[in-house]
Formats: sequence, structure tokens, C-alpha cells
Amino acid sequence: MAAVCLAAVVAGCAAPTGREAPSSRAGMSAAPAAAGPDGATSTATAADRGGPRPPAVPLALPGLARSEEESSGEAVARREAVVRTALETAHRWGVEQLPLPAPQRPVSRPELTPVQGVKLQDGRPPVVYRVPTDEKIVFLTVDDGAEKDPEFSRMAAELGIPLSTFVADYLAREDYGYFRRLAAQGDAVNNHTINHRNLKVLGYDQQRDEICRQQDQLEQQIGTRPRLFRPPYGEYNDDTLRAAGSCGIEAVPLWNEEAFPDHMEYRYDDQRLHAGDIILTHFRGTDLWPGTMPDLLRKVVNEVTAQGFALARLDDYL
Repeated sequence: MAAVCLAAVVAGCAAPTGREAPSSRAGMSAAPAAAGPDGATSTATAADRGGPRPPAVPLALPGLARSEEESSGEAVARREAVVRTALETAHRWGVEQLPLPAPQRPVSRPELTPVQGVKLQDGRPPVVYRVPTDEKIVFLTVDDGAEKDPEFSRMAAELGIPLSTFVADYLAREDYGYFRRLAAQGDAVNNHTINHRNLKVLGYDQQRDEICRQQDQLEQQIGTRPRLFRPPYGEYNDDTLRAAGSCGIEAVPLWNEEAFPDHMEYRYDDQRLHAGDIILTHFRGTDLWPGTMPDLLRKVVNEVTAQGFALARLDDYL
């Protein structure tokens, strides 16, 4: 199945949509131009005004320029066709506007400093509610793993929506193949413990077992060892961070918004997204929610786009 990456489409829409008029080229005469039988233009002189005109002669261009000129119309037509297809795909999924394109992924992850939304402690992985960035991007993260809806993963792929998932083994183990397929389309699968217990009520050794065993399990099932970890319910203490760090965890992302199929919940009074915000949602179905996973993704994409943000991949920034 060929996926249509709408972000790439939008990024390409800024290209020129037609040829430059010959009369605007540097060095050409500013005399009036008239259309020839084939639609091209020729420059009139005093001698030929009022008399029959010879057929227009196309401007002679060197080889590479001529090749580019001849193919420009085809390139425009291709771009327009891709945009039409993208819009059809978006509308088929019920998305109101094309998702805005995320910026190019950073060459290196930004250095974290102790600003609002970032908690730093020596010797511990940073806890991050909001990624420090000036770009108008936010991040969608999906937790647990109970609902494994193929339409959700297909919708994300066709719309080009990046996800970061945080998977608990006891919910995912019946079908790790679903999460392998998500990983294959570029969506990172991260650690959410083995049994999804409240870590704050456990001792250090129990916490380490919950986190490290899931590191091992995901490495075996998905093929990569996660760098990111989210504690269940967002509950953690110093033992949690110490245990996570001992298992190879590099950052602990939490969240500022939570998404549902029919609404968004915001942490702050202005009820708006902010650059670098992390959005939480879950793999859940209609047994627990008033909607499906595609309904959820539709709500998030429409809300994020309406507020002028693009969705980016969290693992590229933490």
C-alpha cells in the first residue's frame, strides 16, 4: 500500500506553479509582444508592424536550461496531482486541512536546560513535559497497547503523522507484531514497564525489574533498545529515575495535554498548545472511549493544525 506523506506534499506546494514569462528575462527587449499561432510570443519591430508575422521562434536555451524548461510544465502537473491526491486522502479520513509539515529533523538532539517543562538532576535522566524549541511543533505520544487497531496505523501512515509509543508488556504481548509494524513505518516503540504498576509504591529493586525487563523485552520483540521511558500514570520518584538510568534510559517524557476521540484536555489555563508540548493519548477502543482510534487521530490532527502547529517525532528531539 502506497502511503501519501501529506507533510511532504505541503512542503512542496511552495514551488513555482508556472513558467517565468520570457519578457521578464534579463537582457531581453521591452518591446510589445504578441502571441504566435502556437501560443508563443515574439517581439514586434517597426518594420513588421501592420504586416504578416513569421511564425514565432522559441527562445534558444543551452542544453541543461532547455531540459529544465521543457520539463517544468510536467513537474508542475505532477505537483498538482500529488496535492490533489493528498487532499483526497485527508478528506477520506475526515481531516479538515492538510497537516502542516514538520521541520527537517534536527541534526542532533537539542541540549536540555532547566527551563519550564524540563526537570534536571545530576546522574538522572531528565523529566520533560515540554521540549525546548522555538519551532511551532508538538509531539503525539500513545501509551499502553491494549487496542491494536490496524486502521489507526494505516491512517497515521497515509497522513504522514509521526508517533512515539510507550508500551506496557502485559497489554502488548498478545500481538507484538502490531508494534513491530508501527516501528517499521518509523514510529518509535518505547518503555512503559512490564505490568503498568504505580512505581511510587514500589521499592528500587521492584522498579528496576519493571523497567529493565521491559527494556529487554522490547529489544527482543522490536529489535531496538528504547531510549525513552514513561512511568505509568506519570508517577515517579528518585528511585524511578535512578532505576531507569541504570537500564539505559536517556529521558523521561511526560505530557501537558491529553487527547480523546471527542476532546482535548489542557494543563494550562489558556487551553492552548505551546511550542514543544507533548500530547498524551492511549491505545483504547470503543469499549472505553466514545470513539475509535481513527476518531482520536482525526481529533488531534484537526486540533493541532487549526492552532497552527505541526506534529513532529519526539524521539528526534529527546
